[in-house]
Amino acid sequence: MSGAARGIGLATARRLAADGSTVVCLDVDARALADIAHDGAHDGLVLVPRTVDVSDADAVEQVVADVERGLGPVDRLVNAAGVIGVGRLLDARSDDVARLFAVNVLGVLNLTRSVGLRMAERGVGAVVTVSSNAASTPRLGIGAYGASKAAATMLTRSLALELAAHGVRCNVVSPGSTDTDMLRATFDDAQPTDEAFARVVRGSAADYRLGIPLGRVADADDVARSIEFLLSDAARHVTMHDLRVDGGATLGAHA
Repeated sequence: MSGAARGIGLATARRLAADGSTVVCLDVDARALADIAHDGAHDGLVLVPRTVDVSDADAVEQVVADVERGLGPVDRLVNAAGVIGVGRLLDARSDDVARLFAVNVLGVLNLTRSVGLRMAERGVGAVVTVSSNAASTPRLGIGAYGASKAAATMLTRSLALELAAHGVRCNVVSPGSTDTDMLRATFDDAQPTDEAFARVVRGSAADYRLGIPLGRVADADDVARSIEFLLSDAARHVTMHDLRVDGGATLGAHA
């Protein structure tokens, strides 16, 4: 799985490993991966670190080939790698937007294509892409991020259609505000975290944000549990689905 060094990716990696799976953890942060593998071993979890930039198609193909050669077939894949950019689209630098799309969209394509083709040959597999509720609801200040996640969502659902005849399922989980480093990076440093979370929950009419009807910011494990379900045999007849995990922040609306 990609994006395993922190946040939703890390929570998912540990949850899957706790069920006895060997989880290959992909990320660009080699030091964080080493710490994760060490901590996992202490807890009896098999978390195998592999450093790779998912936007590099050749590097992704190489690491997938190495993993299958050394550890065996990959039967489940989670695309959790992602980056965010904050600011108005009208002020956005083209190279910053390109980087968002390189990781959030091409990263999903590169990894799903590499693993998915192998899954198709074996006739079995499940893929989950971590998108965002911003993919279907416009948000001030993260327009480029939302656009990249909208592309990742449609790309995953289209790959699901291509892979369905081969017994491979592809689904999407779209979190809302979740307590991760990525969310905290969008906050004003001068504002205490508790106050920032309370503001997220309340919403903001000036920013056209409804707030969170369930009254809390999600934990990473809330999203990890949904990913685990979609990867499992309990979801064996579910594909092309976009599961919203946002506490009702977008009123269940899908664009």
